[in-house]
Amino acid sequence: MTGYILKRLVSAIPVLLGISVIVFLIMAMIPGDPATAILGSYATPENVEKLNRDLGLDQGLVPRYFIWLGHMVQGDFGRSFALNRPVLDEVLDRFGATLILAGTSFVLCSLLGVAAGVVSAARQYGWADKAITFVVLVGISIPSFFLGMMMILIFAVQLRWFPVSGMWPIYGDRTLWVLLDHLFMPALALAVVATGVIARLARSAMLEVLRQDFIRTARAKGVREGRVIWRHALRAAMVSIIPVLGIQAGFVLSGAVYIEMVFQWPGVGRMLVDAILKRDILLVQGGVVFIAACYVMFNIMVDVAQAMLDPRIKT
Repeated sequence: MTGYILKRLVSAIPVLLGISVIVFLIMAMIPGDPATAILGSYATPENVEKLNRDLGLDQGLVPRYFIWLGHMVQGDFGRSFALNRPVLDEVLDRFGATLILAGTSFVLCSLLGVAAGVVSAARQYGWADKAITFVVLVGISIPSFFLGMMMILIFAVQLRWFPVSGMWPIYGDRTLWVLLDHLFMPALALAVVATGVIARLARSAMLEVLRQDFIRTARAKGVREGRVIWRHALRAAMVSIIPVLGIQAGFVLSGAVYIEMVFQWPGVGRMLVDAILKRDILLVQGGVVFIAACYVMFNIMVDVAQAMLDPRIKT
């Protein structure tokens, strides 16, 4: 297992390098002068020249990339000119909020999606299967940001059950229950689409397992149907379900960007949007690379979990 983990870690290096190149090139190809956009009304020729020199924009594209990459490998992601603080500090401060939102949403979509898929497969063509299929198709068809706005309109503005936006109230205590009150709508809006995808694929995986010989043998021996479904069949189906969970984790993490904007959640996604509007190059590059690294590491964890369930994968 140790050798397999090391092999997956080594294979992640080219992926991260490729992401860094893509992000750097995209930011370099944005029209306009970044220094002029950052300085705004203070964009005198002298100030623009000085800022270009500080950002390294007075050098060629290739030298700029390797200078930035060299500093980043050493843990120096640069300094945000818009916020006047180190990029890594700002990303880490915001990442906690994103992790709470994306983590809660991922737990919700995983539990609900797998449970819905198992029940749907166990009651194939029954009323439960049809009801779950209908709800899943509706959930997949609704964009998360639209669902979020509708939830704000109904549950926050009209019914006043939940706060409209934010992670904490402006005034008042910051307790766990207050956080859950603010977290419910954005986490649910973010989880709906992923829940539908997981449910459909979990249903397919379960149906395939339920047709196998060892399931028929377990039933023939008189094992309770609930034990057959939830212990034997689900465990075998998880080999196929876990990769889907890994893919949906990336969807949830990327989807947090627009959900954070809809609900004004103070996470990395909202930070990146603000940084793009302000042309804060180093903050955008550092934030995207950091999120990509987290996603790659999570996928490695998913691969390891899958290999633990099915040792054939390591060969």
